[in-house]
Amino acid sequence: MKKILVLFAHPALQKSRINKILIDGLDKMEDVTFHDLYQSYPELDIDIPREKELLEKHDIIVLHHPFFWYSAPAILKEWQDLVLEHGWAYGSMGNALKDKTCFNVVTTGGRREAYDPKGHNNFTIRQLLAPIEQTANLCKMIYLPPYVVHGTHSITSESVKQHRNELHSILHDLQHEKLNLNEMRTWDYFNDFYQKFQKEKQTT
Repeated sequence: MKKILVLFAHPALQKSRINKILIDGLDKMEDVTFHDLYQSYPELDIDIPREKELLEKHDIIVLHHPFFWYSAPAILKEWQDLVLEHGWAYGSMGNALKDKTCFNVVTTGGRREAYDPKGHNNFTIRQLLAPIEQTANLCKMIYLPPYVVHGTHSITSESVKQHRNELHSILHDLQHEKLNLNEMRTWDYFNDFYQKFQKEKQTT
């Protein structure tokens, strides 16, 4: 069974309504390691050897964070800058992350239609996450489309719980290699692919 590392980055979790629900129970899932970066490193003093060891021990890396200014919170950029070293994560001799799977779980107040070439934000979420996607590519990882929870200012707690349950199901299916990663990589939203997958499973 594949091992999953959830790298969680939220600088104000105590004020969060959405992410508190989404992460509930992740630490109890088998072979899932929940790693809160802000809790571990409140002064941004990232333990590079520890982070490398965590990455090496896991097969699937989930970057879970709110969407701040079309990107991730600051600690995740600091983590990338320090941990993903040349000769270890990338470069001709940097193969530590090769063939590991990576994707983002993102929460945003904007509605889905706002993240469109014709929408308010001019770009899709996946386009805006291109620096992270290309980082994963450079590290020879398999990058999957983001799982996105939109409209967090108005979404009901019940809807958030449905997203949480879907995320748990996604992680379980990734662990057991039930999903077609090659097909999924062509989608803009993990959400859409997974809902299609669930419908097809019900009809077989």
